[in-house]
Amino acid sequence: MHHPDSASPTLRSTALDERTRKVVEHITHRRHISRNLGQELERGQGSLGQRAADAVAGFGGSWTFVLLFGLTMLVWVSMNAWLLAWQGHTFDPYPYILLNLVLSMLAAIQAPIILMSQNRQADKDRVRSEHDYEVNLKAELEIMMLHDKIDQLQKNQWTELIALQREQLHLLADLVTQRPHTPPPAG
Repeated sequence: MHHPDSASPTLRSTALDERTRKVVEHITHRRHISRNLGQELERGQGSLGQRAADAVAGFGGSWTFVLLFGLTMLVWVSMNAWLLAWQGHTFDPYPYILLNLVLSMLAAIQAPIILMSQNRQADKDRVRSEHDYEVNLKAELEIMMLHDKIDQLQKNQWTELIALQREQLHLLADLVTQRPHTPPPAG
């Protein structure tokens, strides 16, 4: 059996980072390194504030939000126009200063919440990319070890083939020396 520690000087190096040592340990003990990060990341969903930020960002980036937002703006402007036409005054006269204040406050609150959610997603992406690196490194090392094994098998086969050919040549030489030499038939 081909032992991973003897396969490559790379695996014996003491200057390996922690992720590489983890991969080498998985190779040495012949354990799987891949796992379902989606389930693991969802299990540890984070604090209430982080989950709320994800929910706000999810809703704020949806068509439902865009349509509700557009409908709210349309109702606001329509109510002001209706009030102006029927009563002569509005609760928010044109250019809709109160609406601008509400929209500014919404943007001021929504922006940092969405940024928190994006930072959380970036952390998840970083964990996934580190895991992908470990899986790819293990696959690369396994392929290198397989190449070494195939090269060794090929070398052994060539050695055996050459030994067989030498034996065949030796047997042929023995046959030639043992057989009486007869002249070829005249034609």
